[in-house]
Amino acid sequence: MGKPDRWPLEGYSAVEVNNVVNYETSRLVEICITSFLSAVNADLIVYPLDVTKTRLQIQGEHGNPYANMAKYRGLFGTALGVIKEEGFLKLYSGFSALVLRHSFVSGLKIGSYDYLRSKWSVRTDDKVTISMPCTMLAGIVSGALSTIASNPLDLVKLQMQMESKRILLGMPPRSTGIMQALQFIYSQGGLRSLYRGLGPNIMRASLFSLGGISFYDLGKRNIKKLLNSEENLLVQFLAAMVAGFFCSALSCPADVVKSRIMNQPVDDQGRPLRYKNSIDCLQQLVKEEGPMAIYKGFMPYWIRCGPWFLVFWMSFEGIRRFNGYGTF
Repeated sequence: MGKPDRWPLEGYSAVEVNNVVNYETSRLVEICITSFLSAVNADLIVYPLDVTKTRLQIQGEHGNPYANMAKYRGLFGTALGVIKEEGFLKLYSGFSALVLRHSFVSGLKIGSYDYLRSKWSVRTDDKVTISMPCTMLAGIVSGALSTIASNPLDLVKLQMQMESKRILLGMPPRSTGIMQALQFIYSQGGLRSLYRGLGPNIMRASLFSLGGISFYDLGKRNIKKLLNSEENLLVQFLAAMVAGFFCSALSCPADVVKSRIMNQPVDDQGRPLRYKNSIDCLQQLVKEEGPMAIYKGFMPYWIRCGPWFLVFWMSFEGIRRFNGYGTF
């Protein structure tokens, strides 16, 4: 099997045993709309776990006056604590920012992955094949690209998730909506403030896409071969759960660092007061709270990612089939 002109990783060849891909060129508009609907559908179900995860990750942070108060214990204890102290709807704090984010980022992520996968594939008589390293690289690159566009809204979502807790502890609210949150963040240091935490966010999103997109793609191909089966509900379910686990295991440490950096206070010029950078945050986190602190909130993160990818991918592929497109 020959090597294409645009092969990105020298020394690798497409291995037909595990790497058969069903690829068809899709319009960007179709992918954007389908990705948006699928992502919002998934988040309607599992978003409360994202709020729970953020509360657990911020909890125990040294130098943060409200992170050390009213501590929660575990996934369900945190969720019940939020409901009891703040009300059920607070489990959806920041959801509007997430919907706005999905309106363009989800399409960019899936669309760029689909594009890269096509460019890095080997075409033979009746099959299209792509190597595992290229599949993984496509996931990493698509995650990084989408994060550059979404970082300001990630900041807004995180801030809105913590606002009700600040009010409950007698602290003044920083914002009450998306635009006010953006204005507040911008007032702290201009454009630089809107991209606070970009480094760990890119790292987290790259690993998130590697696990959630690339491993879904790889998992589905190999599961179909292992079960000697055509694509069906069971194959999609197993592949989505594999994607959810690898996504969580790979990206959770970066997600903890991202949450800490984005939530830290800044001075009048937008300079961070707690952590200098991602490495400094990681070092302080391990030193002050122990090495396992990098996996704070892992259970809600995993429980969120597994069902999220299950709902997302089944919705995504179902919508595409309904509109006359093939499976992803």
